[in-house]
Amino acid sequence: MAKIVAIVAMHFGAVGGGAPIFIEESKDKLEKTAFLLEKILDASAHDLKNGTIILVNHK
Repeated sequence: MAKIVAIVAMHFGAVGGGAPIFIEESKDKLEKTAFLLEKILDASAHDLKNGTIILVNHK
C-alpha cells in the first residue's frame, strides 16, 4: 500500500495531515525541494498541478 511521506507546497493553508510539510515561495524552489526529497526518501514525486507536490512511497 502506498504512503504519503512528505508534502511540498506553495500555500500552507492548502495542505494538512500527518506527513511533513515543506513550504516554498516559488515554483522553481518547490520543484527543487521535491526532487531532492524524492532522492533522499527513495520516493516518487507526484505533481498535483495546484502548487503541491506529494512524495509517495509505493513499497
